[in-house]
Formats: sequence, C-alpha cells, structure tokens
Amino acid sequence: MEWKDKTVLVFGTGVSGIGTVNLLEKVQAKPVLYDGNEKLTEAEVRAKLPGGSQAEIVIGELPREVLDRLDLAVLSPGVPTDLPVVNRIREAGVPIWGEVELAYENSRGDVLAITGTNGKTTTTTLVGEIMKYHQKNVFVVGNIGTPYTQEALKMTEDSVTVAEISSFQLETVDRFHPKVSAITNITPDHLNRHHTMEEYIRVKESITKNQTAEDTCVLNYEDDILREFGSHLHTKVIFFSSRRILEKGMYLNGDYIEYKDGEQITKICSVKELKLPGLHNYENIMTAAAMTLAYGVPLEEIQHVLRRFTAVEHRIEYVAEKNGVVYYNDSKGTNPDAAIKGIQAMDRPTVLIGGGYDKDSSYTEWIQSFDGKVKYLVLLGQTREKIAEAARKCGFNSIIMADTFEEAFAVCVEKAQPGDAVLLSPACASWGMFPNYEARGKVFKELVSQL
Repeated sequence: MEWKDKTVLVFGTGVSGIGTVNLLEKVQAKPVLYDGNEKLTEAEVRAKLPGGSQAEIVIGELPREVLDRLDLAVLSPGVPTDLPVVNRIREAGVPIWGEVELAYENSRGDVLAITGTNGKTTTTTLVGEIMKYHQKNVFVVGNIGTPYTQEALKMTEDSVTVAEISSFQLETVDRFHPKVSAITNITPDHLNRHHTMEEYIRVKESITKNQTAEDTCVLNYEDDILREFGSHLHTKVIFFSSRRILEKGMYLNGDYIEYKDGEQITKICSVKELKLPGLHNYENIMTAAAMTLAYGVPLEEIQHVLRRFTAVEHRIEYVAEKNGVVYYNDSKGTNPDAAIKGIQAMDRPTVLIGGGYDKDSSYTEWIQSFDGKVKYLVLLGQTREKIAEAARKCGFNSIIMADTFEEAFAVCVEKAQPGDAVLLSPACASWGMFPNYEARGKVFKELVSQL
C-alpha cells in the first residue's frame, strides 16, 4: 500500500497503539489515535506519543466526520472485533487490520511465528536465541513484549522475524505469511473474547492460512485438535510428542529428544543437559528445535543454544529461598492449563496464590491437578468465589480469601513451613489488579526480596 497521506484510525492507546502511530508517521500516513474511554484526556494520550507527533487524537464517541475520511483502521490486540464501534467502522466499508498485519506489510525478510494457548513465550524466546546465534539481523517481536510495529521498518530482505502471535492478534491478519509457524497446543482460554471454543480454534489455526506447500507448520501430536488439523494441512507438517515415539517428527525417547525424518533418527539432546525442567519445557524445546531445523539452522548450532538456555522470567521462575521456603513466580500462568504446568513442576508441599480476572475459564481440572501437593489455596480477585466453589466441589477446602495481593502474600508467608514452596500461579489474567502479568510477577518478587 502507498501510505503517504492515508488517514488511518489507530484504535487503542496502549503500547501497541503508540507503536502503530510511530510506524504510520514514519511512512507519512496521517494517524488518528482513538480511545473510547471518555475518562482519558487528550493531554494524557498526547504524553505517550514522541515529541513532534502530529497524530490527531479522538476520545469517546467516534464522530461520523472522522469515520468518513478513513482509509484504514488498525485495532490494537486488546480491542474486541465485535464492539459496536468496530461494527460501525466495518459497515462504513473501512478495511480493518491489526497491528501485526500493519507491521508485516511494512517489513521484509522471513517470519517464524508461534501461537498456542501455552508455551508461546518460552518457545519464541528460544527460537529467537537460536536464530541470533545462527545469523545477524534477528528481531523477536509480538505478544512477547516488543511491538512488531516498533521494529518493522528496520527489517531487511536478509532479516528473520521471530513473532509470538496471540489469538487476539490473529483475529485481524490478512496477508500475514510465516515461512515456519507453530501451534504449541490449544486449550480453553479467552472465551470471554472469542465466545466459543470453535471460534478460538479457528483463530489459532489461521496462523497457517497464507502458508504454502513450501512452508512448514510445527504441531503438537498430543493435542487432539492439532493432530486432526495437521492431517489435512497443505503445508509441510512436523509433529512433536512428549508421550510417544513418532514414525516421523520430534519426540521424547527416554531421556533423549530425537528427530526422525522418516528414515534417519537424529539425537537432538539429552534432557539431562537442559536447564529447563519439566515435560512442558521439553515440548517447548521440541517446538523450537523443529522450527529452526525446518528453517535450515545447522543441528550443532541448535544444540549449542539448547544446552545454555535458561527459564523465561515469570514462567515457573525460581525467585529465592527464605527461611527454608522456596518462592516461585509463575505469574504467566494466566489460564488453568498453564497453571497446571506450574503445579506439576513443584516437588514439595505448596502454598498457592490463585485468582484474578475472569476469562470465563473452568477451574475444575486445575484443582484436580493439585494431587495432594497444595496445602493452602490463597484466593483473590474477581474469580476468587468462582474458584473456591470449584475447589469445594472437588473436595478441596483449605481455602483462604484475601482482599489484596499483599495480603495474599502475607498469608502465604505465615502458612508456609520450612521445606514448603510458595507458588504464584494464578490461573487467571492480572487485569483489574495489575496492567499485565509482568507487573504482577514483579510485585511478587519484590515482596519476596523484602522478607
């Protein structure tokens, strides 16, 4: 698209929206930065923009005269695509993109993209580290923290972009085309946004919609949805499995991760060499190894990085041992399936902090995964009553309610005995109490450091 003097509505004034405005101004488009929150002031929004920005700012109701002069609307990931104002934009015939689509259209080089309910961030970080070891000019972007739009114009024909892509971002892709994609798993999440599991699955699988027979998609064989999906995909497919030896694909065989191309078996590494514990991390490693092998990275370079890679912050992260109690920060456990992985990684009696924003999740399987490990469940946030009800139905009654995060932490310190663990793995998003899971994890680590 020729961007000069095009009027583009940027919907959302968070990090993604600001990154989008910056990109649009660099390509000489005319951004209109919009937020429906009437409590915001223009001065507050303007302060987020770099000095010299000429972006128009609209707050509250979107005026018809603005709508009539739009060439494009770009939604931030947090903006639901079925909002009445978004429907107005759609009905006016204005094309609607997301931040990822805008960035892709303004970038160059190859893309390796990862989605899935859980495991995205660790896998994306690991793929990024392997690619950085393999070559120069690598960008790690997307849902992982650095907006894609922030880096897009720096990319060249020989650069590689490693992108973590959420379901929110996939809702608005059009021509986005990864050379290698991966879907780590699909379990119920964000149903308050996508409304049905079928729609959530459709959105996740759309990461492959522009891939060709020359491209590759890496899929989890142990996920029934993805196994079926892979059976009729038009791309090359590499399955991985942590539970069985595959005739073709990446799998765990005893202590070894192996890859079979249909004929030859290649030992990738022994899990005893790795600094990432737990079956879920072996799956992340298999995904990253399969993606980078498919891209053509030499095996010895992949092995070099795998043996040195350590845990991602906020994902079952060891914080410290205080008074004989070990503290783990798993703030990234923002849904029940992710939080189950946190429980499974514990090897001592655990006092668990749970609760937060309600994403219409079911908590029964999470409670059932406690498996005698959890001594106390300390609950807070919007979901605390819902989780408590699920716990009692499962026969778990060691529940303590807290009104604030600091109170919840203090209860854990009081209840934990030497030899125990305190685990922050909430099974819920942080919204309503914190701006994001990183802020929640940071507060937890600060409280531990003060003990």
